[in-house]
Amino acid sequence: MAAGKVKTPEGKSAFSARTAGDIWRGRATRAGDSIAFRFREGDGWRGVTWQQADVAAHEIAGGLVGLGIGVGECVCILAQTRLEWVLCDVGLVLAGAVSVPIYPSSTPEQCAFIVKDSGARTVIAEDATQLDKLVPLLAQIPNLRLVLMDGGELGSKDPAPVVKNVGGSAPLLLASLRQAGRVWLAGHAVELDRRAAEVGPDHVFTIVYTSGTTGRPKGVVLTHRNMVESFASVTRAFDLRDTDVQYLFLPLAHVLGRELEWAPILAGCAFAFSAGQSRIKFDLVEVRPTFMAGVPRVFEKLHAAIAVAAGQGSAAKRALVGWAFGVGARYAARLRREEPPGFSLRVEHALADRLVLSKLRARLGFDRCRFLISGGAPLSSEIAEFFHGLGLLVLEGYGLTETTAAAFVNRWNCYRFGTVGPAIDVIQHRVAEDGEILMRGPSVFTRYHNDPAATAEAVDAEGWFHSGDVGHVEDGFLSIVDRKKDIIVTAGGKNVAPQMIETALQAHCPLISQVVVFGDNRPHCVAIITPSETAARQFGDGSLAQAASRPELRAALEDAVAAINRTLASYETIKNFAVLPADFSEAAGELTPSLKVKRDVVKSRYGEIVDALYKKAG
Repeated sequence: MAAGKVKTPEGKSAFSARTAGDIWRGRATRAGDSIAFRFREGDGWRGVTWQQADVAAHEIAGGLVGLGIGVGECVCILAQTRLEWVLCDVGLVLAGAVSVPIYPSSTPEQCAFIVKDSGARTVIAEDATQLDKLVPLLAQIPNLRLVLMDGGELGSKDPAPVVKNVGGSAPLLLASLRQAGRVWLAGHAVELDRRAAEVGPDHVFTIVYTSGTTGRPKGVVLTHRNMVESFASVTRAFDLRDTDVQYLFLPLAHVLGRELEWAPILAGCAFAFSAGQSRIKFDLVEVRPTFMAGVPRVFEKLHAAIAVAAGQGSAAKRALVGWAFGVGARYAARLRREEPPGFSLRVEHALADRLVLSKLRARLGFDRCRFLISGGAPLSSEIAEFFHGLGLLVLEGYGLTETTAAAFVNRWNCYRFGTVGPAIDVIQHRVAEDGEILMRGPSVFTRYHNDPAATAEAVDAEGWFHSGDVGHVEDGFLSIVDRKKDIIVTAGGKNVAPQMIETALQAHCPLISQVVVFGDNRPHCVAIITPSETAARQFGDGSLAQAASRPELRAALEDAVAAINRTLASYETIKNFAVLPADFSEAAGELTPSLKVKRDVVKSRYGEIVDALYKKAG
């Protein structure tokens, strides 16, 4: 795909932007009264225009500056994905401050680490639950300021909360901050413009802390240059348009969430904010987005649900659905091979689409969908091919916090399943002798906050960032093998990439939720498996523990493992496995907020089970 400048509807280049503030001001000026954001209110959806959002963001900025927030000062945001998150983020940009997101699932200890390490003296928290996590900090950080989102305007979940004292004083409501901001702005007409002129491309835009799959989180410092270059490149890669509508539910504390926030602002897309995990399937039908991003677990669960639904109903209905899925799969396979479908297949596909596939897409809320985006972890090509057969293109990408999210992405007109696509047009890359992916360019970070040793380890003298991921490039498309540190070296000296085996098993068997393969310094590989919700329904009357104890589930899993083993080299095969009575969870510390398995935690917690598997297999 040729590189080029992002074009606005007026035909002007949007890429004169130097900072995030330039992006926002340009969008708010051009888009004006068109709808920018939608959120659920009562039984319907309320729209907020770009102009209304701009007024709110300026009031927040004025309120923050009035509190004494200086240029370059860090402010933490601790909240779920919602409209106020974005408005506060933009407000911080307009004030020249630095946003430091914290996952809403973080423990008080994790919150304390980020607030202290970043040096923040102000935290914007969503509600009383999040405020409670900050209480211990009030005794440790003099004059720590707390702002409460609920009780504000626009998308507030609780328009009139009862605000209790926290550490002896009441937090400032967002509505009160905005009111103070209006007063401040009236007396300081040019101060925000002065700050905008002061902030340049190399000033810090945000500090995003890694989720910490091992060890303590690292604060990745991302500049305005990193942000503008990365998000403009992604806008070009995905051909985002001002007619697009995004459904957003991923956490904005994750760097992918920030990309999903700012790239659409650059392109002028409208947003619809999720009303919560339990509402996603209903929201989608009402919003009918043109694109949506999710982690692989979202698509795996959706795939499993569709498979279960397809197996229900009368024999005639099941036969019709099976036929339509088969036709869709053959048609999509031709498209992927760039072979024109023959006349008979085109006719058959048109009928299958009319009778089944288009109705399924509408039932899912994807009848207007141009593409779906998968990131954060590997997506099985089997899952991607399944959705392609339904007429839904899932585009997988790859990046890290250090690369300001996406570094490689499949495009709607240039994709290859099983890969994470070609590099975006601002990334240089090469593969080291040991297979590690190295990257550099204007979207790649330059340092970790307060951690020069980690920075020196990650970025070499020539500016190459060492990703820690092993992969290979073919025809420009990158395939990720595994994390370098996760590669298993068996007692026989063979290298095994566990992630590929785990992904294949999850895609092959809907009864599996999570699987972790072990085998480092061992004679062979074994695995720990957690049952899925499908397994719980099929074998345990809704109970994971009951399903795990059933021999029928064990037999089904043995068949699945055997099927995958047949595709592997002998030293890669799984010789034994254990089924846990519960799934891994973020609350238990086994998953990161982006749903990656914390291998070290699992290894430590279930080490005795792993040892027992080797005794049985031995």
